[in-house]
Amino acid sequence: MIDPMPPPSGATSTLPAKLLQRSDGATIAYHRTPGKGPGVVFLTGYRSDMTGQKALRLESLCRGQGQAFVRFDYYGHGGSSGAFVDGTIGRWADDAVAVIDALTEGPQVLVGSSLGGWIMVLAALRRPERIAGLVGTAAAPDFTEDIPAMLSDDQKAVLERDGVVPVYSPYDPEPTPVTRRILEDGRRHLVLTGEIPLHCPVRLIHGMRDPDVPWQTSLKLAAALAATDVEVTLVKEGDHRLSEPPDLDRLSDTVARLLRRL
Repeated sequence: MIDPMPPPSGATSTLPAKLLQRSDGATIAYHRTPGKGPGVVFLTGYRSDMTGQKALRLESLCRGQGQAFVRFDYYGHGGSSGAFVDGTIGRWADDAVAVIDALTEGPQVLVGSSLGGWIMVLAALRRPERIAGLVGTAAAPDFTEDIPAMLSDDQKAVLERDGVVPVYSPYDPEPTPVTRRILEDGRRHLVLTGEIPLHCPVRLIHGMRDPDVPWQTSLKLAAALAATDVEVTLVKEGDHRLSEPPDLDRLSDTVARLLRRL
């Protein structure tokens, strides 16, 4: 499968997404930018998609440097097939590994936002020989363990009865469905329960005003990693999205510096 020639340096793709066929018939929507290595793969957040500002900013960075780049949508997200409520942590980690295997060559830097920070660790554990570095922004490993404590008694009753409960976020007027399936599957993919045997360089950025994922989560992740080249940047006024212009500059600079180091 050959991608068309990329737009001029610094521009983001306006072409329709391509589809990667999974063995079970599902499809993963993606955009791929050819270029030199190490490549960069962007992993989105929970119920987010590959058209977000962070994904597009990093695509622009990589195009400008002639660096290979891939952004994609998990199962049940964006342009990919499936229903969001049928997705699980394990399924989305499988998607990430499928993308790494099918759409990239050589060493890769995985950049994970929120949920993507959990997925990048799971994918790296399955393909350690392919991973040159990790960058997390508001990384949320094991976040499903924190959800039950955030639910009211009424919400817990609805979840028990229906298997799904709507949860509202300050970032979205539409509720996000939380399923019993994702909570149960999350327990099978916890990574903060012991040492994480990854040795690549890791950079973590977290806002100290994050209302969804405490900034201490990034410190826990840093402490759990076997790697010694681990840096954590705390942004005092940063929220969960970290999508303001200075936040995007910080993420872009962090990835660019790591690529230069590699």
